[in-house]
Amino acid sequence: MAEQGSDVAPLGPDSLTWRFGFPRTALLLAGRALLMQTAHPTVGAGVRDFSNFRADPWGRLDRTVTSQLTLLFGGQDSVREARRLREMHESITGTGFAGRPYRALSPDAWAWVHLSNFDSGAVFLDLFVRPLTDAERERLYADYRQVGRILGISDDDMPPDVGAFRSYAADMIESRLIPNVATHDLLEVMSLSDVPPPHRLVPRPLWAALRPAGRFLLRDASVGTLPPRLREKLGLTWTEAQQRRLLGLAAVVRRTSPAVPARLLHYPPGYRAVRAARSR
Repeated sequence: MAEQGSDVAPLGPDSLTWRFGFPRTALLLAGRALLMQTAHPTVGAGVRDFSNFRADPWGRLDRTVTSQLTLLFGGQDSVREARRLREMHESITGTGFAGRPYRALSPDAWAWVHLSNFDSGAVFLDLFVRPLTDAERERLYADYRQVGRILGISDDDMPPDVGAFRSYAADMIESRLIPNVATHDLLEVMSLSDVPPPHRLVPRPLWAALRPAGRFLLRDASVGTLPPRLREKLGLTWTEAQQRRLLGLAAVVRRTSPAVPARLLHYPPGYRAVRAARSR
């Protein structure tokens, strides 16, 4: 019997994901994806018990991005990365918020983490790149279903198309996602109050000057793009002024990104993918 996910072809130059690549500006929605994920009680409990993101937020973010880049653009390395992730999460078990046992690889939690990355990726493209057509959205979702199979997620645990995904996500938000200690801690980290500079070469006085702008960018992009019902459940406010500021930020990113050389705009694996896709 083949190892789970090992018989699924990784994404390649024919995929829509490779055509879009992975611009560094996508980090604007990293907080959104993490909020959607940690609001799942299984994920939130696992983060509470096993994660060090409060102590090392930049390192945790870098490892998450590196893993996602490998899954999407790594070719056969994506299969090895999926195996590594499953093996790592095998031991993430414990007692959850309601006093019930949890395990990170429970099918609904494992699928939600992956599919919420699709949702955040699509929102990023719609707002910060250009609106996707219906056909493109379906193709992008099909890419994520393919990667989901590599991760060992059953087709039964992934809605078959975008319409079904929307119903699934709405139901997850309404019936499963909750505010918890992990979402609270994540919002605290996003405030950047006690967060060190993102790189040792960034002087602390410069970081102190940049931190207020970074706080606004993170909160506006992360909170403002959340589904309104999830924002409500997490007790997060969102005003018309904040919405205008978010739309202004998105307009600036859309206008300026095309002027940035692709090799600088994208993470290297995403840049190589874009080049490979364009050469087809």
